[in-house]
Amino acid sequence: MSEKKEPDNFSTLKEVIDRLRGPEGCPWDKKQTHDSLKPYIVEECYEVLQALDGGNPNKLCEELGDLLLQIMLHARIADEEGEFDIGDVYGKLIDKLIRRHPHVFGDQTAQDLKEVEMNWESLKQEEREEDDSLLSGVPVEMPALTYSQSIQRRVASVGFDWKETGDVIDKLVEEVQELNQAESKEEQSREFGDLVFTLVNIARKMDIDLEMALRGANRRFYDRFTFMEKLCRERGIDLAALTLEEQDALWEEAKKKGL
Repeated sequence: MSEKKEPDNFSTLKEVIDRLRGPEGCPWDKKQTHDSLKPYIVEECYEVLQALDGGNPNKLCEELGDLLLQIMLHARIADEEGEFDIGDVYGKLIDKLIRRHPHVFGDQTAQDLKEVEMNWESLKQEEREEDDSLLSGVPVEMPALTYSQSIQRRVASVGFDWKETGDVIDKLVEEVQELNQAESKEEQSREFGDLVFTLVNIARKMDIDLEMALRGANRRFYDRFTFMEKLCRERGIDLAALTLEEQDALWEEAKKKGL
């Protein structure tokens, strides 16, 4: 008896996408364009992040599939327009991974993570056009905090960086003072931006992903506040009628629950 072969899921997926976009396919899928799909790929990326935060492997698997769907649709649209196909996407990725890992696929060496990152940025710089900025490859559409951390990481790779974390903390104190001294709303907005930018710098120096750190803080706030609401419902209390001190006491109860 011959051994049963596993189905080629990638080929099957490609056939499904081709049929959805084909003459007898789905009206919704057939009318999509690169532009119309933009909101969905952003939404799917955030849903992947939410699944990662939730720690549910099954949910993560599902959300990664939804993200892959967006990639397949874009590749199919490009194929229809004679630009490239999904095979070209895979090929470019393979070439890039091999080219940017000479310490694995070539004769270079990298002793630690920092050296790998430095080599990676050096290789990316070689790939840029002569007049391209070091920062030009960072998408401005990224969330502001992530963009800030990315451009700071880029310039640090060529030595434009604070020597010690303490130096950046001193700069933070200076930015707080400048914010306090700002008079107009425009000045306050500018100084507040500088203050946040400096916080991003401190996070980078401490090897903290600020976007994820803030997401964690948001999640803890959500869990604690909803716990406060639950306590009020159980005790027949109107949360809005409590004094700030009484609300703070509920907040401390939530913290003691490990939220």
